[in-house]
Amino acid sequence: MNSNLPSSDIVIPAYKDAPARTITAGGVTYAYRELGPKGGIPVVFFVHLAANLDNWDPRIIDPIAKGHHVITFDNRGVGASSGQVPDTIEAMADDAETFIKALGFDKVDIFSFSLGGMVAQALVVKHPGLVRKLILTGTGPAGGKDIDKVAGVTYFDILRATLTRSDPKEFLFFNRNASGKPAGRAFVDRLKERTRDRDVPVTLKAFGTQLKAIAAWGRSPSADLSRITQPTLIANGDNDRMVPSVLSTDMHRRIKGSELIIYPDSGHGGIFQFHEKFAPLAVQFLDR
Repeated sequence: MNSNLPSSDIVIPAYKDAPARTITAGGVTYAYRELGPKGGIPVVFFVHLAANLDNWDPRIIDPIAKGHHVITFDNRGVGASSGQVPDTIEAMADDAETFIKALGFDKVDIFSFSLGGMVAQALVVKHPGLVRKLILTGTGPAGGKDIDKVAGVTYFDILRATLTRSDPKEFLFFNRNASGKPAGRAFVDRLKERTRDRDVPVTLKAFGTQLKAIAAWGRSPSADLSRITQPTLIANGDNDRMVPSVLSTDMHRRIKGSELIIYPDSGHGGIFQFHEKFAPLAVQFLDR
């Protein structure tokens, strides 16, 4: 394995300023960024469908990075990472484990959103000793009701966004009402705060393979969530059209000791719409 940049003791406080790095392991070169103080257990962020390093909301990452070593990464075949996107969630989890171990960590906390939450669940089941705490947002379990319909919802909202010259995330992540529309525009604007050294766009082939993996996850046998014993925080909006909000409640019921936050009048991106409330709660959860 190798990294294209040496480690540094300089603390990067803002995600928009986090330098682009790479590390090679298992024949794959992974693109990643890190910020916040080094030392302790890092928080590794698992990103959503069709997303690269530039798709993380700085209003979520920056508050967590004030007291934690934060790492975001492109999994295999995504953004600037090399290779082909795996066609199963479980294989994505294995790649994530390879990346984490390549950085030299034996224990991490995970912050995940949407597809990233599915990968995180598979990682915890396959490599339980690697994860200390788990944050699952906008996601659902294997075999979850209507997860296999994500592709249809996604393509429909991409069409709606194209017709209105909008970013698809404004439709996919937020309600189309008086509170959701401005929240969606504000979220998309925040993603543009980084103006230099931006990531490579996700290819249509990678996007299609991710959708197939999500569909297979939804059609697979119901997950045994009792195998997740790590402290777990679950969050979502109350009107998630991509990964139905009822699945967050279902995971909470089946993961012993888990905590659940459902934000009102919000969709898949509820944590981004309510970032001022959610980010401090995520920090409190990680600091316990």
